[in-house]
Amino acid sequence: MTLQQLRYALAIADHGSINGAAKELFISQSSLSGAIKELENEIGFNIFVRTNRGILVTGEGEEFLNYARGVSEQFGLLYERYVEKRAKEKFSVSMQHYTFAVKAFIDTVKTAGIDCYEFAVYETTTAEVIENVKNLKSEIGILYRSEFNEKALTKIISENGLEFVELFQCDTYVYLWHRHPLAEKDRISMQELAPFPCLAFDQGKNNSYYFAEEMNSTYEYERLIHASDRATLLNLMVGLNAYTLCSGIICEELNGEDYKAIPLVESEKNLHRFCEAKRNKNQSNRRSVHTCPKTLF
Repeated sequence: MTLQQLRYALAIADHGSINGAAKELFISQSSLSGAIKELENEIGFNIFVRTNRGILVTGEGEEFLNYARGVSEQFGLLYERYVEKRAKEKFSVSMQHYTFAVKAFIDTVKTAGIDCYEFAVYETTTAEVIENVKNLKSEIGILYRSEFNEKALTKIISENGLEFVELFQCDTYVYLWHRHPLAEKDRISMQELAPFPCLAFDQGKNNSYYFAEEMNSTYEYERLIHASDRATLLNLMVGLNAYTLCSGIICEELNGEDYKAIPLVESEKNLHRFCEAKRNKNQSNRRSVHTCPKTLF
């Protein structure tokens, strides 16, 4: 089986005829038919059957062609990158669930001035943010760090060959739907929030207080709901008058005006920092994590 035979078979399937495929491939019909016959003999079944309506793909042939198309496309990518040298500029960011970071990513794409690129953004768990930067899946990671989790996160970051750099600090805010019963208050206390469900992002198998994205993660909430994505949390805010705790940095350009951030009375001022993880320029075998304040939406 050769790559050329796979391409011959794909051409016949795309054209629905040996004649059309032969013209595209600039070979004779007999040569094309002979190549396909050899391929079918090798794999042990017919890829095509001839009918009075033309060439039809068999059931086994359909499955075979799906694999063949994948192989052909992968080869094309390899050839483009390493033979034609048409490599794309690549950049990746892993983050906890922050709208401000998504907005920064959008601005980066708009202002990069690159014609050919392949960028990626991953909203994921705290542990996976660190893992992605460690394994070079992402160049930068954005994390929340506080006085409570500072020692644990600093140790984990260091053990993974990363560094952290503080981006900014912030107070604690209550993030909720604009029609929430408490939405018109200037400040909200934890006692006032007690009747309403608190929302938190699930951290998977690393679901410990130290990996939590939310401020006041050790508080004993009577009503607590975990979810895995921002869209679900926003829906829960509307449907259940639920809330979460964040930095107060919101992005109306992306999320609209349906949500508000109101200062928390028990705010731990200057204890909440966000982290940006990236490679250390001075040490090629290390990357770094920078601290900054927490924004969930």
